[in-house]
Parts: sequence; C-alpha cells; structure tokens
Amino acid sequence: MKLIIPMAGRGTRLRPHTHTTPKPLLPIAGTMMVERIVKTFSETLEKPIEEIAFVLGDFGAAVEQQLRDMAQRFNAKGSIYYQHQALGTAHAVYCAKDSMQGEVIVAFADTLFNTDGIVRVEEADAAIWLKEVENYQSFGVALMEEGRITGFVEKPQEPVSKHAIIGVYYFKEGEGLRDELINIVENDLKSPRGEYELTDAIEALLSQGKVFRPATVQEWLDCGTIQNWLDTTFHVLKTSATDPETVQHSGCTIHEPVFIGPDVVLENSTIGPNAVIERGAVVRNSTIQNSILNEQAQAEQVSLNNSSVGVLAKVKDFNGSLHIGDHSLVGFA
Repeated sequence: MKLIIPMAGRGTRLRPHTHTTPKPLLPIAGTMMVERIVKTFSETLEKPIEEIAFVLGDFGAAVEQQLRDMAQRFNAKGSIYYQHQALGTAHAVYCAKDSMQGEVIVAFADTLFNTDGIVRVEEADAAIWLKEVENYQSFGVALMEEGRITGFVEKPQEPVSKHAIIGVYYFKEGEGLRDELINIVENDLKSPRGEYELTDAIEALLSQGKVFRPATVQEWLDCGTIQNWLDTTFHVLKTSATDPETVQHSGCTIHEPVFIGPDVVLENSTIGPNAVIERGAVVRNSTIQNSILNEQAQAEQVSLNNSSVGVLAKVKDFNGSLHIGDHSLVGFA
C-alpha cells in the first residue's frame, strides 16, 4: 500500500504560524497534523503502508528529513516530490506519479478524520471517503446508487446528495490513476476554473466501468484556519488529554482537558480547560485556557484565552486573546 499526501500549499489562513511551519506539520496536542493522518490509516487499514509519498513546496531539507523520520516511525519508506505551482488537485497528485504502482491511497493533508473499525476495500476498484453533512452546498458531493459511487457534483444547490468528499481516495491499481493524471496534465485539460481536477481523472475511471465504493467517516475535523485549528485541537483533547493527576507542578491548578508535553515548566499558574502546552514551554504566574503554546514558548504574568503562541515566542504582561508567530516578543523589552 502506497500513501500519497499532497501538502504543498502554504496554509495562508493559518498565518502567522505557517509563515515558518507548513500547515500539516503544525501540532495537534503533541503530534503533527500529518502524522495523525498517517496514524489513522495505520490503525484502520488491513494492509501495512509501505511507502509515504509527500508532495511538498519549497519547505527545505529540515522539513523533508522530519517527514522521512516520521515515515520511518511507521516502518514505511518516505519519498519526497515537489509541486512548484498550485495548478489543481490532479496536478498535486500527478507530481507523485512515480510512486503510483499497485494499491494507492491519496490523502490531502487539510483535515483530520476518524472512522470506526477496519476499512475494507477488497470489493472495489476504488473508494472515496465520505461524510454526510447538512450544509451540502459548501462541498463537492458524491452521487450514489446501490452502494456504488456514480458521479460527483460540486457545491450543489439542490439536495442531490449530502455525502461530502473529504479528500481521501483509494485506488486498487495506481497505474490507472497515473495514466489518467498524465492525460489531464500533459494534454492541458483544465477545468473551467483553470485547474487540473482530480475529479476529472476519477470520472474517466468511472466511465471505464471501475467500481467506486464509499468509505464513511464518523468525524471530519477541519484545520484550515486558526480558529478551526484551535477547535480541532480541543476536540482531540477529549480523547488524548494529559491526565491531570500525572502532572505535578507546584502551585498550579489544572482543569482538564489539557495536553502538557515533556520538559514543560509550570509555576503558580492555572492551566485549562482546553489548553495545550507543547514540549519545553514555560508558563509562570499565568492563566492559560482555550489556547495553544507551541514548543519552547514562554508566558509570564498573562491571562490567555482563545490564543496561539508560536515556537520560541514570548508573551508577558498581557490579558486577552492573541495569535503570534514563531520567535515573536510581546511585552518583553
């Protein structure tokens, strides 16, 4: 099984944090967003993931090594491909065409999802992960008939389907997908909005008689904006929070759910509810709730609510809500 993860986008709606960190590498309670996606597949697929192909922008050697190391933690080979221009979903996947042999899963690194039990795909040529939604007008949806996917509609105004496509796809024969992507990109077959669309490749496979089955998800969590990142993190805390009884810090009060990473320093502070204090952060004489402090951030004499503080950033003598990027200073001379 090959896993292809297109993640070349800059994540502009998550600035200032994505000025320095690609969106899929942002943490969700101690674990990178992209690693949580891979972990979901490792737990819900019957077959092991042998290779993870990351489609990147110009993120640098350190990020590439970080991703290879992450793949190794799942006993998989980590491959790096590049998408230098944002030309659409089909183009993003096309960039990893050299890894499209045998069974392939494509997962765009925009959202987290959960599904109950093992996902079985042996009775289909392909599968698309779907979530039933009420606001179907905001999504691309799949049309279904007798348990098979028969087509797609982008943001329908009529309730032809409420099965939203979450951006995860399985193909039994990656070579067939590769051939359709090559045809679309190399023959410049753009959609009316000027992009190469993955759904056009899927429509071509459907026209060949390929059987597409749905794979349903119970939870679909968006991380596209700062507020969504916060909300998704706090939702995850409900199942992966630190046990307050294991957090021993003098003079502190812990209101669960919280996540407190290793090497954190807490002094005379109130933490939570809904607080993430990542590895090596320092909090003194402060109240932190509904907020994220990234690695090695410092907070002194603050009361933060609905806030996010970047890696190695420092904030002092502040009450309220703020979002500051890595290495920023607020209230420090």
